Amino acid sequence: MKFTVDQIATILQGTVNGDGSQLISGFDKIEEGKSGSISFLSNPKYESYLYETKATAVIVSKDLTLKQAVNTTLILVEDPYVAFTILLQKYQEMTAERETGISTHAIIESGVSVGNDIFVGRFACIDSHSSIGNATSIYNHVSIGKNVHIGDNCIIYPGVIIYKDTIIGNNVVIHANAVIGSDGFGHAPQADGTYKAIPQLGNVVIEDNVSIGANTTIDRATMGSTFIRNGVKLDNLVQIAHNVDVGANTAIAAQTGISGSTKIGENCLIAGQVGIAGHLTIAPKTIITGRAGVTKSIKQAGQVVGGYPAVNNTEYLKRSALIRRLPELFDQIKNIK
Repeated sequence: MKFTVDQIATILQGTVNGDGSQLISGFDKIEEGKSGSISFLSNPKYESYLYETKATAVIVSKDLTLKQAVNTTLILVEDPYVAFTILLQKYQEMTAERETGISTHAIIESGVSVGNDIFVGRFACIDSHSSIGNATSIYNHVSIGKNVHIGDNCIIYPGVIIYKDTIIGNNVVIHANAVIGSDGFGHAPQADGTYKAIPQLGNVVIEDNVSIGANTTIDRATMGSTFIRNGVKLDNLVQIAHNVDVGANTAIAAQTGISGSTKIGENCLIAGQVGIAGHLTIAPKTIITGRAGVTKSIKQAGQVVGGYPAVNNTEYLKRSALIRRLPELFDQIKNIK
């Protein structure tokens, strides 16, 4: 499928600087651009490629000041990254061929309610008293337990396991081999040194417009619910423990673990390999940098924290700089002695 630069600019509400009649047939990174492709520039570190790229068109900020002439047509927009995302979404919508129907190799137990235009793949299993909304796709080898309710326009990729009583809203995407609703890690120590499992009687509630990465696990609550709120984006290999509440529009990167009963505020950004202790409160719009360890609640909204134990990121960076100087400082102390 091909589009002119002018047509793309109209979709993005951008302005064309160059030949808007040229045809675009694909997408490329700016450093790998070739004739017929479109790319974008949002990170200043890649600006040098703008003057070298062979891409037919590049989406750039309308505020960009060119340092030299370019050989490509520019589309000027408010935010190139957002604009390129919109373009990819539009292209996907126009080219996608969505499957419908229920495979003869799927198992759907009695009492299951299914909506219109659904797809259920081979060897998917849906247990009794569950419901599947309109235009939802459930791919091969998905296992859905009893009394699970899934909304409209969801995509459940192969190998996902959804335990009983889970509630999933609309427009939710769950990638391969994620596990939703497994038991929380609750074990009571006994006098003889053994552990007794604490029954996990709650469930998981996933609200609308959530994306859950491959191999991510979300534990059911001991009592009540583990909540993943509207618009949350979870990367691959994220662990959400029992009774955690992840606030709306929060994004969490890979290999992060959140311990039980912690509440994450809205619009937080949590980088990779972060560890968050249990029973904490993280204020809205908090940014936690990679590999940080959060051991205390963060009460002030909008902070950037890092390190272990996590502190204000400016303080953490100062400490890190001092640590790098320790050998030098130690030698100076020895000389003074």
